[in-house]
Amino acid sequence: MERLVRGVRALPEGPSPWCPGVVVLAGRGPVVVTEAAAGWALRYRAYDPERDRGVDLPRDLWEPMRVGTVFDLASLTKLFTAIATLQQAERGYLALDEEVGSHLPAFAPGITVRQLLTHTSGLAPELPFHDHRGRTAQLALLWQEAAAPTGGRGPAYRYSDLNLISLQLILEQLTGRRLDALIHEGITGPLGMSSTCYGPLAPQGVAATEDQRRPWAKADRGMLRGEVHDENAWALGGVAGHAGLFSTAQDLAVLCRTLLNGGVFGTTRILGAGTVAALLDPPGLGFGVDQPYFMGELAGRGAAGHTGFTGTSLVLDRATDTFLILLANTVHPRRRDSGSAPRAEAATRLARAVKRAARPAAHPGTGPRRAP
Repeated sequence: MERLVRGVRALPEGPSPWCPGVVVLAGRGPVVVTEAAAGWALRYRAYDPERDRGVDLPRDLWEPMRVGTVFDLASLTKLFTAIATLQQAERGYLALDEEVGSHLPAFAPGITVRQLLTHTSGLAPELPFHDHRGRTAQLALLWQEAAAPTGGRGPAYRYSDLNLISLQLILEQLTGRRLDALIHEGITGPLGMSSTCYGPLAPQGVAATEDQRRPWAKADRGMLRGEVHDENAWALGGVAGHAGLFSTAQDLAVLCRTLLNGGVFGTTRILGAGTVAALLDPPGLGFGVDQPYFMGELAGRGAAGHTGFTGTSLVLDRATDTFLILLANTVHPRRRDSGSAPRAEAATRLARAVKRAARPAAHPGTGPRRAP
């Protein structure tokens, strides 16, 4: 694991760092085998577009990254919405193959709940909710897209925030409860994930994101810290199915362990084992499966996970009972395409460490055993 930690610690360094700060946590079985933090949770007070660089805060105001730093999870929020959806399905209040239109009448016939979870609904990737005031105007955009999805009809994969926003609306209609309450009551509360919640949060101890201004952003909000980065989640009130949750690596480790255990953590069960298998088996329900671009060499045997725009990711490898959490503030002080190569490299280093650990020990006096 030394190579994994060493590689992660280097990410905030050099003339072109991947991120200002990062946290890594990896585990196998019930054991956290490594956790480390490097760099800065807060370094910049603004972004200077003329010089294309961050404007540093006074040095004594920089806040170091810690293993307990809270991150804006961005699209990792989708995993929680997917789990909440499967919980309602287990209770018989929702069927994955029923049409969305039975709950949200504006939806075109033929679009199912399962298609929302697998991103095969044909809905557009996103809509400019942030440019419209009021829930009525925002939902009118969604209803127009839902009536005639711009991606067409059929099984083609088209990743869309609208899928998870639509699931949020279904869940809230079914239960009469807001999504944040459903996630707390069904997931984070029972599992003791006390640092996982929707914002806004007090800024201390939270990784900063970006100096959000047009034209590079979709809204003028200034430096964000403790407020959701995603402009649409912000416009929808901060609680959304696709983004808005904040958490720590330690809390996410509990969720990873729960799913690798078939839905149970200690004496608490949040999903049945069969439902967890459906969640993680190809093509995945909310989870991506075998995605080398961020899973590296963990991909290929049914590994499942997700990434988040702010620099977050997690991977579950059921084949080796292993998980990897990598949280970074890559959009501090400005969003840019940082790529997922460091995520893939970290996953590959974990995969190789697990492979080395699984090798049979040599018999005393015989030297290393050779493969036949």
